[in-house]
Amino acid sequence: MWARLYKISLGNNIMARETKELLAERLTESQMRVIEQEFPRFSNSEMDQRRRLIKDWLNKYDLDHIILYGAYWAGNSVVYFTGWPVTAEAAVLFSNDIKPIMYVQFYNHVPQATKIAYETDVGPGKESSIKMIIKEMEKRGKKNSRIGIIGPLTMSLFRSLEERTSEIIDLNQEYGMARLIKSEEEFEWLKIGAVLSDLSYESLLENTQIGDNERLLGDHVERSYLKWGATNLIHFFGATNMANPDCCVPRQWPLNRSISKGDIIFTEISADFWDYSGQILRSFTVGEEPTPLYRDLHFTAEKTFDEIMKILKPGTSAQDIFNATSVIEEAGFSIYDDLVHGYGGGYLQPILGCKSRPAGPIPDLILKPGMCMVVQPNIITLDQKAGVQTGEAVRITQNGVESLHSIPRGIHRIH
Repeated sequence: MWARLYKISLGNNIMARETKELLAERLTESQMRVIEQEFPRFSNSEMDQRRRLIKDWLNKYDLDHIILYGAYWAGNSVVYFTGWPVTAEAAVLFSNDIKPIMYVQFYNHVPQATKIAYETDVGPGKESSIKMIIKEMEKRGKKNSRIGIIGPLTMSLFRSLEERTSEIIDLNQEYGMARLIKSEEEFEWLKIGAVLSDLSYESLLENTQIGDNERLLGDHVERSYLKWGATNLIHFFGATNMANPDCCVPRQWPLNRSISKGDIIFTEISADFWDYSGQILRSFTVGEEPTPLYRDLHFTAEKTFDEIMKILKPGTSAQDIFNATSVIEEAGFSIYDDLVHGYGGGYLQPILGCKSRPAGPIPDLILKPGMCMVVQPNIITLDQKAGVQTGEAVRITQNGVESLHSIPRGIHRIH
């Protein structure tokens, strides 16, 4: 037994070294250094620049305090301004000229949060992190403060704050607009997330076998990036037989169904590296070439992607992007998923569909350098029985657009 365990461990180490060499071929030296840190952290200058946003909002809205809130791995303003990824709960209090303080749940999360949080005092949330924030506000001297809030507060927590403040300003929209433009350091981290997402799709192609339960697809994906400090943001799969399709868009939860010859699998995968992820969308067939219907669907998806990429550059409007989608209806198809959305720090504008499946009002938004977007044509039949998906995260540059991913597009085939 011991010999067998030793051999397995040795084999895993060899595989890890080979994967690291593969990573080093795709990442810059500075990106590799980020991965190899004790824990990934942004530079002090990057974090100070973010903190200036807080100071600007305090002054702009004449606020006494700003509270950031997150719970159960949601609420990314906490990690953006402190470096601490939210676990069970975190609430951060910012005031002018006073060091911020963060209260976290649970007690056993305090030691690591203390080590990771940038220029922030950390304490246990005890009965309630928001109640601890309220006590801290009262210590800071002003009753019935005027405060700003960023994050997904529950109604009960909001009421607790409302009872002890003169006015609450919702800063979520301000925060969302600030996240539209990424810094160079942020793109370093987004590229890491993109490369790890690419590795996970390659792992899916290499390891998926006929007879696999659909649940195993997620195992193939996650084992490729966990060793590098990334976690799952999403891995959605649509798996169906091309001769008798019953799925047109990737499912959020896999079925207890076996992969079989003649299937097509379309994917949406994001490996999350400390709140920075890529997003790659690809389709592949199992054991057979795509049928004529799926060739037509994917041809339309590729053409839609190309038409949108042609016009992505500074100065392009959201309306311009929407107008470029007519190829979908001309081919006799539609979409189910949103066609385009902003990315990096949330599901951001512009969020766009097409003429046959709009995604709401078209925002009055002009593309600028430093924006990150996902272009993801999910082309489906009008009866919503068959579909494919392709696309990826891209960066708006000074002169145009560039992809964050390197996996060739097209329908892939395994076995």
